[in-house]
Amino acid sequence: MKKNNLLLIIVCGVFSTIMSQQNDTVKKVIPEKNALKFNINAEGSHYFQATFLNQTWLRFNQSNDGTTLFNKNAPSTFDIGLRRTRIQLFGQITDRTFVYFQFGQNNFNNVAGYNSSGTGNRKIAAFFHDALCEYKVTNGNQLKIGAGLTVLNGLSRFSQPSVGTIMTMDVPVFLQYSVDQIDQFDRRLSVYARGQLGKLDYRLYVSNPFPIGSNGSTPPAISKNASFVNVGSISNGHGPGINNQYGGYFSYNLFDNEGHNTPYMTGTYLGTKKVWNVALGGVYQKAATWNLTADNTGAFKDTSYNNMIHFSIETFLDMPINKEKGTAISAFGGYYNTNYGSNYLRYNGIMNPATSSTANNLLQSTAYGNAIPMFGTGQVGYAQLGFLLPKKLLGEKNGQLMPYVSGQYADYTALQNKVMLVFNAGLNWLIKGHHSKISLDFQNRPTYNLDANKDVKMGSRKSSFIIQYQIFF
Repeated sequence: MKKNNLLLIIVCGVFSTIMSQQNDTVKKVIPEKNALKFNINAEGSHYFQATFLNQTWLRFNQSNDGTTLFNKNAPSTFDIGLRRTRIQLFGQITDRTFVYFQFGQNNFNNVAGYNSSGTGNRKIAAFFHDALCEYKVTNGNQLKIGAGLTVLNGLSRFSQPSVGTIMTMDVPVFLQYSVDQIDQFDRRLSVYARGQLGKLDYRLYVSNPFPIGSNGSTPPAISKNASFVNVGSISNGHGPGINNQYGGYFSYNLFDNEGHNTPYMTGTYLGTKKVWNVALGGVYQKAATWNLTADNTGAFKDTSYNNMIHFSIETFLDMPINKEKGTAISAFGGYYNTNYGSNYLRYNGIMNPATSSTANNLLQSTAYGNAIPMFGTGQVGYAQLGFLLPKKLLGEKNGQLMPYVSGQYADYTALQNKVMLVFNAGLNWLIKGHHSKISLDFQNRPTYNLDANKDVKMGSRKSSFIIQYQIFF
């Protein structure tokens, strides 16, 4: 009996040792991966990769005056929404060939698909944001030529942002200058050239804009104020058609060159690179908008067409301050001259949490909920500043904090010299960099209304508070 017990103890010990060794072996054979990446060749220079992004918002918003939600007065709202849900698929298929796809949806909350007739559809279809093929002409990054549906354009780095790496809660959407009007959620069918010549990063493109009549909403009627041309309402064969759009963006890097894998531009490197650049950008489209002008009797009956011309100058700084402590700074500033045509103005509310308004003195019918006069003919300044706090503040394994502030100054002609100022302040808890982060954001924004003489007047300022959880892998 004693022999049997001794044998059992020996067998258990050997089994335990074998299992321990197997566990150690497994740990060595299957290291933690930081990307869902499939290598096509042994060296890994040819690969295909997938990434996933989800940004969930919890938001309290002070509504613009007169706002209603499902036909009920709503001086404030609380909503839960998916700001962005995306899948990226991309890869370097050969030494010269790169492909990129992005699929997903945006702005899904409880009013998604709602309309007052009760015939809406909340099952908003996900769609391709990007689908492009790119050929590397040179051995390095000097020249790449691509074509397809792409975000690449000429106005700003935040017109083509890597939304998974932005520092602020959201991008300055006014820089997505024709979003969902004559593009597909800031993407265009384009042919482009991009590259890096020493410290100069450049991109040039030609695109075929979409007709505004295919964006899913009823185009605004032609009026004294410019709007995008609705070619579907022109029947005499003498309209301007839809002209190609041209643009370019040129950035000079004073220190490190920025990454050049996809056309998207990084929001903040969190101290992993030393970047400071200055950039110029521009966009041009002939006869993009129209408006009514006075004839010789003073009546507004004649149709005039306007060229859309935008110009920008900006600078971006993102660098470590103390690598040992893990501190870094991120700063951005830009000036924009935006010309859509006479008195162009368009309200927009990010994932608007409301459905309508009872007010009869609105500048535009969509000026409810959290909407602001986001796009217009005039001049705009935008800046943001953030500081990555030391690692030891929360402990090495608990992530880092990054507070930020941002501000937008806009002088649009349609606001009759009533300047628009929007302020944001927030805090990122970078649990695992951009891969897992919780962000808090406070925004203060202006409102406007029309008096009895149809003159623009300032209303009361409103605020919102947002909590976001982002998963990006």
